[in-house]
Amino acid sequence: MVDITEISAMVAAAGVLLGVVYYLLDIRNQSRMRQTSLVMGIYSTFGSEGFQATWQKALNRDSKNYDDYVREYGLAEVWQVGVLFEGLGLLVHRKLVSIDMVDDLASGPVKNTSEKVKPVVEGYRLHFNQPQFYEWVEYLYNELEKRGQRTKYGKRIKAQAKEG
Repeated sequence: MVDITEISAMVAAAGVLLGVVYYLLDIRNQSRMRQTSLVMGIYSTFGSEGFQATWQKALNRDSKNYDDYVREYGLAEVWQVGVLFEGLGLLVHRKLVSIDMVDDLASGPVKNTSEKVKPVVEGYRLHFNQPQFYEWVEYLYNELEKRGQRTKYGKRIKAQAKEG
């Protein structure tokens, strides 16, 4: 027969187990909330009027090569836009933010920006011997491309592009 001591030991063990499970779930939830907060803070900056104006200028500039771009426009816009996307790329690389979340919120802007300023970035890297310039933007772009190739949505978009 089971006595009161054994029952209380089982209840205590079950209580500890429940406490550990609750703690693990809470840590997981806090991690998601921090990740969401990070991304939404960056996204808020992205949506600001000042950033949007700068970003639109960078996208609408003619960027055939580095020297012409710098002579005509300077590098301020490319730097300002790069800072935001570099941070986002580094957060993804360090696994502080999921690629899924970035893909859902900002894949288009990241891809458009990377493709548009690529000649300027490559020229800057050569001119100043700084291959790390825009490295996290490039990393983020590549990760988004890989993810797009793996998902149904990415495959559908590619098929539509080929058709028309």
